[in-house]
Formats: sequence, C-alpha cells, structure tokens
Amino acid sequence: MDEADRKLLRRCRVQLVGELQVADLWDALLNRELFTPDMIEDIQRAGSGSRRDQARQLIIDLETRGSQALPLFISCLEDTGQNSLASLLRTSSQAAKRGPEAIKPRDLMPVVVGPVGLKAEELRVVKQDPPKLTPSKLTPVVLGPEELCPAKLRPEVLRPDMPRPVDVPSGGFGDVRAQERFRGSADLAYVLNADPCGHCLIINNVNFSPTSELSTRSGSNVDCEKLQRRFHLLHFTVEAKCDLTAKQMIQALVALSRRDHGALDCCVVVILSHGCQASHLQFPGAVYGTDGCPVSIEKIVNIFNGNGCPSLRGKPKLFFIQACGGDQKDRGFEVVSASPEDRDTGSNPEPDAAPFLDNPGNYDQPDAVSSLPTPSDIFVSYSTFPGFVSWRDRNRGSWYVETLDGVFEQWAHSEDLQSLLLRVAHAVSEKGIYKQIPGCFNFLRKKLFFRT
Repeated sequence: MDEADRKLLRRCRVQLVGELQVADLWDALLNRELFTPDMIEDIQRAGSGSRRDQARQLIIDLETRGSQALPLFISCLEDTGQNSLASLLRTSSQAAKRGPEAIKPRDLMPVVVGPVGLKAEELRVVKQDPPKLTPSKLTPVVLGPEELCPAKLRPEVLRPDMPRPVDVPSGGFGDVRAQERFRGSADLAYVLNADPCGHCLIINNVNFSPTSELSTRSGSNVDCEKLQRRFHLLHFTVEAKCDLTAKQMIQALVALSRRDHGALDCCVVVILSHGCQASHLQFPGAVYGTDGCPVSIEKIVNIFNGNGCPSLRGKPKLFFIQACGGDQKDRGFEVVSASPEDRDTGSNPEPDAAPFLDNPGNYDQPDAVSSLPTPSDIFVSYSTFPGFVSWRDRNRGSWYVETLDGVFEQWAHSEDLQSLLLRVAHAVSEKGIYKQIPGCFNFLRKKLFFRT
C-alpha cells in the first residue's frame, strides 16, 4: 500500500472504527483474497473481540496487504451494502490523487509566502493587509532542484534513489530496491552469498530414558521435519540427530564447531527437547538429553564463540530453542474465546517442562565469562519466556515451530530475522487458553536476511 492510501486510512480511522460492520465483511475479504482465514481469525480475536476492536485491527492490518488493498476493500464495502463508507474512501482517494488543485481554498492552512512566490507589489499587500489576500492573487511557482539549496533538502524526501520501507509494519522492507540495498551492503546487513549458506544442526530429543522421568515428546518429529525442509529451502545443509544424551549433544555441537566454516556465511543450531530453568550468567535455561541430564543454553552458545569456533568469527550464529523455560503456566489476561484449532477436541497441547535444578550436574556448568570475549553475531530465539512452559500439540507439533515455519514461508523473502521473530511472537502470544510468548537474546551487529 502506498503512503497516500495509508494516510487516507489513518485519517478516516475514527469513522471507520465507529461505523464499520465487520461481521458482514469476512466472506468478502476472503473471496477477494485480501486476507487469509488465519488472518481473519487473528482479527476476530483482537482486543476484547468487540466489533470496535475488530474494526480497528482490520484497518491497521489492511495497511500491510499490498498496493491494491484500498480499492479491493472499497469493493468489499460496496458488496456488503456499506456504501457511505465506500463513498468516503473512494472520494477521498480520488481527491488525493488529483493533487493540491482539488483542494478547496477553505481547506488551505495558512502559509507564510516569501518574495520568491510573489511579485513585489503583491508582497506589499501581504504585509499591509493580510486578510484581503486571496488565492487568485498568488502566482504558482514550480521550483526545480537547481533552484533549491541542496544542503536544505531532506534526502529521504527529495532523493529518488533512497529506499524507503513500504507495506511491512513490523520492520521489514517490502521495496525490492530497499531489500537489495540492505542485502548487498556489508555495513548494513550480513552478506549471505555462499551456497550452501551454512550448516544447520537439529537435535531432536523425543524418547527419554525411564529413569529421567521425562515424557515422550509426541509431535516433535513433525517440528523436525518442518525445520529440515525450511532451512534446506533457505540454502543450508541440514543434519538432524535424534534422541541424544547430554554428553552426545555436547559432542555433536563441538563437532559442528570444529568444522571449517571459512567458505560459509552462517551457522544454525536448533534444539527440540524438554527444558528447565538453570543457573546462568549470560543465557538462561537448559535443555535435557535423553538421559535426563541438562545442558545449559549458555554452554551450547559458548561452544561457538570466537575461541571455540574461529572460522565463524564475525558471522551470524543462530540458535532456536524449542523447550520449556520452566514449569509455570501462563493464563494470560482474560480470554474471551480460543481459536478454532485450540477448541478442537483432537488438540491436546502439552508442555516441554521439567522442574528447576539449581545444581544440575556436570552438564549445566556455565563457561567462565572470559570464554565469550564479545557476545557479538549471536542470536538465541526461545520458544517461551524464561520460567514458563512451552506448548506442543501431539499431532501438529509445537506452537512455536509451527508458527516459525509459517512466518518464514510467507515473509523470509522480504524481512530480516528480527522482524520475522516479532511476527512469530505476536502470533504465538494469541494462541490457546494457556498463553506463551517467545523471546530472544539478540547480539547481532547487522540485519540478517535469509537467502530464499
């Protein structure tokens, strides 16, 4: 959506929120493919679920739906008999596109006019008798770039070669030139030109020993398959290892860190397991091996620091952790209704939680602070807030991975990593009776755009 249409929606938002009959619009919005069914459900759950909250969220989300969103929305209004609102938007849009000449004199705001725009005798009239000045006395002057002082120009307004963000409110750049400007500049974004881009290791712990007293993580294989496919499409070589003890997890991570990453641009580690709280200095939480012994996230990250993995110095190292951060269940704020899939009797989400261990043994000893000289180029994404459970469906996999996969599929071609994870956090936070909010520790120095 261009800036003029976006501004028009914002000017009309109060009237739209006050009068819009959203219940009549859902089918029309779907038929014209302005929104997907999942997006409609998100809008319907907005705020308290009232008509006004839904209308407000609909207008906000409409700004992200492309260059034809406004005319398609006007057509939807006409299809549902909301002709007064359709006429308001259509008339305002046409007036804006006709330009300043379509604006009536009474709509003009007071302007201080200097000698460039007026003849000398007209300037004297302004000084002597301002109330008698009429638009017909003004001499329109079109100024070219050569008539303006370059030092006074605002580059983001007057330089056409400058990229500007469009259509992506969460921080991504929808304009192709803007994307390429960021992707192609080593000062603004990490350069991910290698093919393959890097290694991706997925550790998928499903079956735990009886002595661990940890349950089987049904649905985790669904997560693993989704992530294998997703990172393969993002030009990573993907290796999945299943059901590793704590010692085997560390061995697999150390082996990855000792590979030669010199010709690669990035490295990804994904952990799918039960988790718990753990003592830490830098990164909270720990994940369990199948033997019931925990490995701290801090230890995992530090294996790939500048000392442990010199060939990844200055390159992004990404960690995605699907595990509980503790055993607290977050009921969130007042919930009016759950999404249809969460109300489905076949859906039985379960947590990846385990009790807090203050002194969990050899596999939870954090490295010394000095072993991570600078926590740069590191990004750790957690499926849930520290101390809280992370929900997983037996049939569909975890909320976090399912959402992560969907967001990457739809937006990875145009948005950077931080913007993608904001979308994931927003979507996951609105699911279910119990609540969950993903988060991250971000020590990247630049934007990161995946290859797609």
